[in-house]
Amino acid sequence: MKAKPFLIGLTAGIIGGAIATIFSTPQSGKELRANITNFSANTKGQIDDVNAQAQGVMQSFTNLSNEVKNNIPQIIKELSQSFTSFKQQIEPETALLKQEIEGLQKSISEIEQNLPQFNEKKDK
Repeated sequence: MKAKPFLIGLTAGIIGGAIATIFSTPQSGKELRANITNFSANTKGQIDDVNAQAQGVMQSFTNLSNEVKNNIPQIIKELSQSFTSFKQQIEPETALLKQEIEGLQKSISEIEQNLPQFNEKKDK
């Protein structure tokens, strides 16, 4: 939803409701003119407040957008550097683990090969 049509509708509703209230209330001409003047001043103040708040919201969105545009690339760069650093740190450990796994696999193969011989000796 766009803010401008909403604000126009809100303003029109406030003005229409106030005018209907002013003209439906029995009062003298002097009181009516004073009420209209007060209503105009109050309505103008309220409209100015709504506009100021809308400007504040728009500025907040602009600031947030700029922060995201400026910070996201930096965060991605830092994450990439951290990942690269982590990968470099674990590389030696990975190589050692691979060697140990290969050694274990060789040991298992040797055990499997020697198992039938062991069973034969046990049976005798």
